[in-house]
Formats: sequence, structure tokens, C-alpha cells
Amino acid sequence: MAYQKAKSKTKKAPKYHVKRGDTVMIITGYGDREQDPNHPNRSPKPGMLGKTGIVKRVFKKKDLVLVEGLNMVKKAVRPNPMAGQQGGLVEKEAPIHISNIMLYDLKTSQPTRVRRENIQGADGKAKRVRVAQKNGEQLDD
Repeated sequence: MAYQKAKSKTKKAPKYHVKRGDTVMIITGYGDREQDPNHPNRSPKPGMLGKTGIVKRVFKKKDLVLVEGLNMVKKAVRPNPMAGQQGGLVEKEAPIHISNIMLYDLKTSQPTRVRRENIQGADGKAKRVRVAQKNGEQLDD
């Protein structure tokens, strides 16, 4: 009986269209069903559709993004006198799936898709950079 070779379980982290520090817009998933108050799948966080914020962190293995000031949730926290922390409800950002956001171009004030291009660097080496699809401007330095 022949044994099969064990497959490696390590998953290579994918490259995404957003990075930390980018301005993004929520394009779907939050508030798009808020027109009908009797809809059974009404969003619990109305009014987030179309809002913009800055990416704080990207969770590559889980396909999630933490956006500053968006998707706020209330978390119950126990008091910790050693850290000088009071108990109660604390508002913090919750992660958003990366497919629900789009890069926001500040110059055109519209969301834009991203493509990647190879350019020649100053040292003559090819460098892969992100480019905005709407106006063709380079996003990476």
C-alpha cells in the first residue's frame, strides 16, 4: 500500500486591495436594507453604508479589516483596579469583512478599484505597486 504525501497546512497570506492607513468606504452589508423597517434581515447597525474611515489593522488570515470609527459595538468590561480600569460598557470597533469595503480616492471623492502594475524603481529593479483604477494614480510610494 502506497502512502500519500502529507499536505502542508500552512496557508500563504493573500495580498489585498487595502493596507493599513488607507481610506476606505463601506459599499455593502451594513444599512443597505434599512429602507424597510419590517424587513426580517434588517441591519442591526443602520446608517453605515457609504461611510468612510481609515484602516487601523488588516487580519489577513480571517479576511477582516478594522476601520477607525466604523462598525462600533458595545462590549461589557469588568473593572480592573490593578490597571485603573472602570467597569461598564465600552464602545470599540469590530472588524468588517474585506469584501464589504472599497478603497476611497480622496482626490475624486469616489470609491475606486485597485490594480497592480510593475514599474521600474530608481535602482533598476521592477517594483509592484497599487494603482487606482479611476484616475490611474499610484497609491504606493
